[in-house]
Amino acid sequence: MAERMLVGCGAGYSGDRVDAPIAVVRDLRASGEPAAIIFETLGERTLALGQLRRRENMATGHEPKLRALLAPVLGDCIASGISIIGNFGAANPPAAGEIIAGLAREAGVSLRLGIVTGDDMLDAEGLEVLRACCADLAADKALVSANVYLGAAPIVEALHNGAQVVVTGRVADPSLTLAPLMHAFGWAEDDWPRLGQGTMAGHLLECGAQVTGGYFADPGFKDVPAPDLIGYPIAAVARDGLFMIGKAMGGGVVDRRTVTEQLLYEVHDPAAYLTPDVTADISAASLSELGSNWVQVDGVTGHARPEKLKVTVCYDGGWLAEGEISYLGPNATARAQLAADIVRRRSPRGLRIRCDLIGVMSVLADDAGEAWARLNEVPDNEDVRLRVAFAGPDKAEVERGLQEVEALYCAGPAGGGGIRLALRPRIAATSCFVPRSAVKPKVEMVEVRGA
Repeated sequence: MAERMLVGCGAGYSGDRVDAPIAVVRDLRASGEPAAIIFETLGERTLALGQLRRRENMATGHEPKLRALLAPVLGDCIASGISIIGNFGAANPPAAGEIIAGLAREAGVSLRLGIVTGDDMLDAEGLEVLRACCADLAADKALVSANVYLGAAPIVEALHNGAQVVVTGRVADPSLTLAPLMHAFGWAEDDWPRLGQGTMAGHLLECGAQVTGGYFADPGFKDVPAPDLIGYPIAAVARDGLFMIGKAMGGGVVDRRTVTEQLLYEVHDPAAYLTPDVTADISAASLSELGSNWVQVDGVTGHARPEKLKVTVCYDGGWLAEGEISYLGPNATARAQLAADIVRRRSPRGLRIRCDLIGVMSVLADDAGEAWARLNEVPDNEDVRLRVAFAGPDKAEVERGLQEVEALYCAGPAGGGGIRLALRPRIAATSCFVPRSAVKPKVEMVEVRGA
């Protein structure tokens, strides 16, 4: 029985690079060690958009890049015994399973596929639970999606049943990594210290190149070698839970700085990082650089898991429109301010309107306009782009606001150009917690025979 397992990350979000898994799988195969690769492609917004696509076409709703991500590596993974685990099922895991089965047949590969469902709570029983548990969920809200964060248990079940590929919908991101570790090492569901370690290994992997220098890069301050060829992360995890983080061959860097940034990412309480599997604790964590882009993580532990599971509910948020126009030359900032004032005055009164000057002041979450009022303190910029955003429940009124931006071409002020207009439905979200007893994951096993 192996004393160590490697887990690589092939994607950190839905828009990630589709060639990243190739180098990860190459290095996992070369190691000769037991290995798995995870694909984390699911966010709250991407899941809601998947639900909307599935409503239009029941064969969709999964990760749009699924074929591009898996086709180059599926055969090599099956031949090498590398498990594939991904939440690329999004709003429709069975449809994703059909695509994976098709890829296997095209490649002449036979495999055993596990499909995990049960996270979708938009059926009658789930809605009753949500209405009882979610105080913010008014009866008049048109729901788009309601998905509970499942943990590692159904993935472990699929792996125990011989799955070589496991496709899920909404599971907690680190559970994708924790599951193959629990399966390989026989960790119990209440072995809190080891589950905490495996969870934080998954947390470091889940965002892909963030931990290998991608989002970390800041030229001249935090330089990263060959960021265009960045290697995605690989965790080496021992049976006792001790783990190291490295990366696939290529560009990027793994050191104490990159690992520290990702370790703290989205962690509100270092002593209580809540997941469906465990309450992870990094309050005593320490990092040691081992050289050659490997960092060992010590001091991680875990405590009993939370009593309830988190649900993210997305609902119809009306309409969002954005109009942009550029101003160039002397006094450009003042002309852009005047344009924004004109649009505000002429747009329907019921709209929420936000104005930003890209290149001057646009990243301060200034919905209330407080920073906008201080623009006279900012030196004039001779090249600015005005962005006006409109939000409201009535599509026609939001479009009316956009028309006022378009009219700036000739209605002034002087020197405006390069107008772009966009309109799309808006998705709003809230979260709540439901009893574990209300959630019933299901695992379906599918045998796929290669051609």
